[in-house]
Amino acid sequence: MKRIQLGPFNRVEGDLEVSLDVEAGQVVSAQVNSPLFRGFEQILIGRAPEDALAIVPRICGICSVAQSAAAAAALADIAGVTPPPNGLLAQRLIQSTENLADHLTHFYLFFMPDFARSAYAGRHWHGDVAARFMAVKGKAAEPVLQARAHFFNLIGVLAGRWPHTLALQAGGTTKAMTPAERIRVLALLREFRAFLETVLIGDTLESFASLNTEQALLAWAEGRNADFPMFLRAAGDLALEKAGRATDCFLSYGAYGLFESGLWQPNAAVDTLKSAEITEDPRHAWLAESSPLPPAVGETILDAEKSGAYTWCKAPRYAGQVVETGALARQVVAGNHLLRDLVGRHGGSVTARVVARMIELASVLPAMEQWVRDIVPGEAFCYPATLPESGEGVGLVEAARGSLGHWLSIKRGRIDRYQIIAPTTWNFSPRDREGQPGPLEQALVGLPAGDGALPIVQHVVRSFDPCMVCTVH
Repeated sequence: MKRIQLGPFNRVEGDLEVSLDVEAGQVVSAQVNSPLFRGFEQILIGRAPEDALAIVPRICGICSVAQSAAAAAALADIAGVTPPPNGLLAQRLIQSTENLADHLTHFYLFFMPDFARSAYAGRHWHGDVAARFMAVKGKAAEPVLQARAHFFNLIGVLAGRWPHTLALQAGGTTKAMTPAERIRVLALLREFRAFLETVLIGDTLESFASLNTEQALLAWAEGRNADFPMFLRAAGDLALEKAGRATDCFLSYGAYGLFESGLWQPNAAVDTLKSAEITEDPRHAWLAESSPLPPAVGETILDAEKSGAYTWCKAPRYAGQVVETGALARQVVAGNHLLRDLVGRHGGSVTARVVARMIELASVLPAMEQWVRDIVPGEAFCYPATLPESGEGVGLVEAARGSLGHWLSIKRGRIDRYQIIAPTTWNFSPRDREGQPGPLEQALVGLPAGDGALPIVQHVVRSFDPCMVCTVH
C-alpha cells in the first residue's frame, strides 16, 4: 500500500489536503484535512450579540449572506420575533441570489476547468470543453462573470452591498424596496434567466426543471448546444454518475419556503428534522477531547499536539449517522423526481450533485420572480427585535453548499457561546470515535488512483464544492 498526498487544491476557498491510501491502483482509505484554523467562534465570545451580524459574514467572502442569515435567524429565535411578509420575501431574495450565483461560479470557474486538462486530450469532447472552460483562456469565463456581476446587482438593490451586508437583521431587512426598484429587480431577473436559458441550459427553465428521470435527462441533452449538456456528455463518457458515492443519507434544513427540511435515507420516508439529534465529535480534530456534544453546549478548545488527530474540523453527526448536505441533499429531501431517480440508480455521485445545482437554478429563479411581485411597497420590511439579557437561539439556513447552523447563547447581555456547523464541516468531516469516515472520505474509496486517474479524484472532491474557511470558522 502507498499513500498519496493531494493538496493544496487550487480554486478552493481556503486550504484543503487529502491523503489517499492506494492499493492495486484503487483508493482504499482517505483522510481529509482542513489545515487552517481561524477561530471565529472564540472571537465572538464576550461581544454584544448584535456584533455577530458584522463579524460572521467575514467567515467567508463567498457565502457571507448565508452566515448573516444564520446569525439573524439565531437572534430572531432568542428575541422571539418573526419578520413581516416583506422582510421574509426580501430575505429569501437576498439569500437565493447569493446561492444561485454560487452555483454558477462553481460550475464555470471551479468545477469545469478540470475537464480541460491535457489528461483528457484523447476524449471526443475535450476540444469543445477546453475551448469553453480552460482556466483563464476559456471563452466562457468573460460572459459568465458579466452575467454574475449583473445578477449580483439584486443584492445591491435589496441589501446595499455584497459581501458583508448588514441589511439582514433579526426582525427582517433594513432596506425597503420602492416600486421603481421592483421593476429594476424584475429586469435583472429576466436578464439572468436569458443567460441561463441560452448559454447554460439551452432550454426554458421550466422545461428543464420538469425532467423526472435519468433517461429523460440524457435524451433531453442529446444534441443540445449549451454548457450544461456539454458537461453531461463528458460526465457520461467518464461514468461520473457512478463516481463519488458517500452515505446516501441526506440532510436539509429547508430553504426559501420551497424545499422541505428533513433527513432522507434509502427505502425510507423523509424524517422530520430534529435539531437536537445533531452532535459534533472532536475525536480526530486538533481540539480538546470530549464526548460528542450538541453544538448548543459545544466547545472549541485547541489541542494542536493531540494524538490521532489529522484536521481542525470536528465530525458532525445526525443521530450518530454520517450525512451529506448540499444541493443534492436539498432536492432529494424535497422529493425532486429526477434527483431521486439518479440517487436510486447510482447513489449520490458527481453527476447527481451537478445536476442538483442546475435544477436549483431552474426552479428557484422563477420563484424569485414571484417573490418580487409579492412584495408590497410601503409596508414594513423589518420589526424591532429586543434581545433578553440571557437566552439561547438557533439559526438553521441553507447555503449553496448545504446546511448551515449557528448556535448562540447570551448571558448578562453578552455572547457566552457561539458554535457554527457549516456545510463543508458536514461533508469534509473526519472520522468519528466509531471509526465512521466523513462523506468525502467515503466518496473517495474505490476510485482509481493510478497514473492518469487522479482527475477523477479531483472531480469527486469538487463535486461537493468545498469551502474550507467555513469548515474551521
